[in-house]
Amino acid sequence: MSAEPAMTVPSPSDSLISRLPPVRGRLSARAPLAGVTWFRVGGPAEVLFRPADRDDLALFLAACPPEVPVTVIGVGSNLLVRDGGVPGVVVRLGGSFAGITVAGTEVTVGAGALDLTVAQAACQAGVAGLEFLSGIPGTIGGALRMNAGAYGRELADILVSAEAIDRSGGRHRVPVDQLGFGYRQCGAPADWLFVGALLSGAPGTPAEIGARMDDIARQRLGSQPVRARTGGSTFANPPGHKAWALIDQAGCRGLTLGGAQVSEKHCNFLLNLGTASAADLERLGEEVRRRVFETSGVRLEWEIKRIGVAATIPPEGEMS
Repeated sequence: MSAEPAMTVPSPSDSLISRLPPVRGRLSARAPLAGVTWFRVGGPAEVLFRPADRDDLALFLAACPPEVPVTVIGVGSNLLVRDGGVPGVVVRLGGSFAGITVAGTEVTVGAGALDLTVAQAACQAGVAGLEFLSGIPGTIGGALRMNAGAYGRELADILVSAEAIDRSGGRHRVPVDQLGFGYRQCGAPADWLFVGALLSGAPGTPAEIGARMDDIARQRLGSQPVRARTGGSTFANPPGHKAWALIDQAGCRGLTLGGAQVSEKHCNFLLNLGTASAADLERLGEEVRRRVFETSGVRLEWEIKRIGVAATIPPEGEMS
């Protein structure tokens, strides 16, 4: 008598895909995310969705069951994915969302375009004022969501309007003064997925613009651990303070936990020394916040976006 074939129990992600609407893009179950984040840590997406274009994204959002969480990510430069992964659907915008068009001193960009690439395109077209974007690792979508800034400027300074799709598939084109921008924050509804923006600069020469971008690159290389596994600036600067200075004063420069370390070069950066888990990095960040509050009375707020759930295995590692 032949044995009956073993039954397979569908994983939660397989079950979720069966509940999702058809798409022209790609849906992937249990998709690894660690490799797309700069920290190189974290668990998988329950389902990863790469939409073919804006119409594909809007139709998906309109038909996606409302109880299914939807999270959008860019290139993972300012992101910490927890070790247990991200429940629901993670949306990652691909090449069709990375277009850049220059007309006069206005630059139309997709949310998936890299900040550096936008700055380079503006430089080539003789559009000044966007150079600071070359010092911000990430995409325009992420820059919109957090009003990213560097070297004395922020996205709100150059933004004319933004385009977004909400969770019900509705489309929005909103002028900058209606987005509620503040320091490292945007007042747009949390369920909006930014898909594009119109930016404005001023006339300039490629040589002068390029020289300013070169200067920004030299400053970054000299002061930040740009070649390390890091997530960029960890904490927002509190009013009247520099986060790195508070961290330094609290004695946290070089502090380690497991495979995570506070950078000795710039102590508002956390590093994965090669063996860190997301839990190591998050616990280290929380310890830095605790020590800073004890020494200064200032509560640091995370600038890095943390998503997902913790692993079921308790984290290990001691401070040193």
